[in-house]
Amino acid sequence: MTRPVLLDTHVWVWLMLGDNRLGSANRRMLETAVPDGRLRVSVISVWEVAMLEAKGRLTLAADCEGWILEALAAPGIRLAEITPRIAISSTRLPGVFHGDPADRMLVATARESEATLLTADQAILQYGSEGYVHAMRAEPLSGR
Repeated sequence: MTRPVLLDTHVWVWLMLGDNRLGSANRRMLETAVPDGRLRVSVISVWEVAMLEAKGRLTLAADCEGWILEALAAPGIRLAEITPRIAISSTRLPGVFHGDPADRMLVATARESEATLLTADQAILQYGSEGYVHAMRAEPLSGR
């Protein structure tokens, strides 16, 4: 079976808002993951969206809880829980990785579930290039 695809928080938001920041290669990968139910969104991304909305850094068309429930119900998306193993792993990542707790949880989730982490985050992509996590660059249409 092909790897699950874990969406970084910003990629999940882009996807749900119909933002065209995802290029054709990314969209094809997501389209093939939907029928198999291989798209994952971490619980930490739910927290991040709520924090961004509460701070006024993200504007949603509906109330935050409603938007999140609808976004989690999108075809092919499954919620990736934060298990005790993931929580512990996030504090013991190999190599050098920055201290942002949400990014550490995402990386640990991808590592534990053997998922590809789709992201535009340079720190995560660098960590992936060092072989610590399977990461794929979320490339905009103009980046083809």
